[in-house]
Amino acid sequence: MQSSIIDLEEVFYPESDGKPMAENTLQFEWITLVKQGLDAVFIHRDDVFIAGDLLWYPVQGDNSICQAPDTMVALGRPKGHRRSYLQWKENDVPPQVVFEILSPGNRAGEMAKKYAFYEKHGVLEYYVYDPDHFVLAAAVRSEIAGAFVDLSEPELWNWKSPLLGISFHWRRGMELELRDPKGERFLSYADLLPFKDNNNILQLQLQVEQKKVKAEAQRANAEQQKAEAEAQRANAEQQKAKAETQRANAEQLKAEAEAQRANAEQQKAEAEYFRAEVEKNRADALAQKLRELGIDPDALGK
Repeated sequence: MQSSIIDLEEVFYPESDGKPMAENTLQFEWITLVKQGLDAVFIHRDDVFIAGDLLWYPVQGDNSICQAPDTMVALGRPKGHRRSYLQWKENDVPPQVVFEILSPGNRAGEMAKKYAFYEKHGVLEYYVYDPDHFVLAAAVRSEIAGAFVDLSEPELWNWKSPLLGISFHWRRGMELELRDPKGERFLSYADLLPFKDNNNILQLQLQVEQKKVKAEAQRANAEQQKAEAEAQRANAEQQKAKAETQRANAEQLKAEAEAQRANAEQQKAEAEYFRAEVEKNRADALAQKLRELGIDPDALGK
């Protein structure tokens, strides 16, 4: 009898869906612009994985559940080459941001399926751009509802990605322009050619290195601030413990003083009792002496 149990390690996950990366040159230019622009934004981050047209499999054991976003960003995952994005091998971290660039061949039904797929499998920001008609659509996941919320057209004017820090602007009122967190426009290879022609490529490399050094300094400073904060926290805990010890000591001294007061009260009461006994014995002795003399002591008080 053949076993119905599937060996998850033996499931084959294709590296291609048989579809072209792009259907025309405009779509391809936009896909590469977005992907390479994001590469530049996160060039100093080793924990950000960015890919273009890479198959993403979110469910182990089912190779029918997959999508190949035009560009996807997985924050918290290391850089490096992958044949596909197998989510269970990525600490179960899904791509948080996905970009799709439309072509005339895209159908509404196909895009609706992609929307549902990305919403179901954990994407936090989803951007769709139609370069032929200059139309941008976007959806972000609501923390309250846990589902996508579509952004309105006014919201998309000068919109800034909460996760990536990049912003969306419109040139001449219609053409989309992406800018990095410093406000610099995403550049294509053609945009960089003047630097090469003017022998300024070394200057660009220097700028990249300077940014790298600055990022490293910022990281070191952040580590130092973290260490100082930890030292302050430890000192605060020590001060708190010291104050608690002093309070306990004060309580103990108070209790000892209270015990001494109670002991003094007891000794005072015992002294009063002893004095009363002495007075009584003295009075009894005097009465006895009077009786011996033939005097009734009880009659003396009448």
